[in-house]
Amino acid sequence: MIKKLKKDLNLVQTIQKQYITNNYYNIEIGDSIKIKKIIQEGNKERVQIAEGVVISKKNSSINKTITVRKTIQNVGVERIYLVHSPHILNIEVIKKAKVRRSKLYYLRNRSGKGTRLKQRFT
Repeated sequence: MIKKLKKDLNLVQTIQKQYITNNYYNIEIGDSIKIKKIIQEGNKERVQIAEGVVISKKNSSINKTITVRKTIQNVGVERIYLVHSPHILNIEVIKKAKVRRSKLYYLRNRSGKGTRLKQRFT
């Protein structure tokens, strides 16, 4: 029984390796990023750019996700992106921030200048 489970896990890992993108994005919590994503509208494809601050990150091999938050017309919008999705063309880090938390959920309760983070120079 245990040998069969190990064999199945190896099979799953080999299949997942095919779909993991080779583009390694060095994304940290608190980074302001710009994501270029392919959007399909009917038969046409276009590239949509989304910007925001990374407030959380979950690492789980192919299911690696980041949560990006931005404010549009005084309304906070959060979106979860799969990093290894074939629809994501590029993720560009605009600026990095100095943070002391692994999840920045406290930004949900703040608005205006309270959402600013200290910039980290590297």
